[in-house]
Amino acid sequence: MSTINQADVHKVNEWLKADSANILDIRDPMSFAMGHIPKATNLTEENAEDYFNQADKEKTLVVCCYHGISSQGAAAQFTEMGFKDVHSMIGGFESWQATYPFDR
Repeated sequence: MSTINQADVHKVNEWLKADSANILDIRDPMSFAMGHIPKATNLTEENAEDYFNQADKEKTLVVCCYHGISSQGAAAQFTEMGFKDVHSMIGGFESWQATYPFDR
């Protein structure tokens, strides 16, 4: 297994401001509805196929989960699926929520 790229919330915020990354939140829909990173997409079983068929695989992809653990495995899978620049967000949404504003 290859090394998983990781990015902290400050780097993710820079990418978000520059519109240079897609944010993919793999938490359950209820948790996503209670709070999420602005412009994030909630990946569910229902929208996964459409997302992967339509996503720009050349654009940086940041995977977010609750605490930054599950996102590492997901990031590895997305890399295997052909995404070129995938990062797991260190600390997950919990870290983002403690540092930056979030949408509901």
